[in-house]
Amino acid sequence: MIFFNPAGAPELACDACGCRWFDRMTGACYECGTPVSAESQAEYRRALEEFALRRSGGGEGDRGA
Repeated sequence: MIFFNPAGAPELACDACGCRWFDRMTGACYECGTPVSAESQAEYRRALEEFALRRSGGGEGDRGA
């Protein structure tokens, strides 16, 4: 699950419990231990790339920002 913080940056949350803390060594949620799926990780990376593009001024017309 991806949500956006007040600054507009994407944050990845656990699909099972909503926790935003992950063990990067194991790829699992600290709260409930649910693994972060490859699909969720890919979606998050895309959201980060879009955020970086918007911040750099390169994507302003793309989403009506």
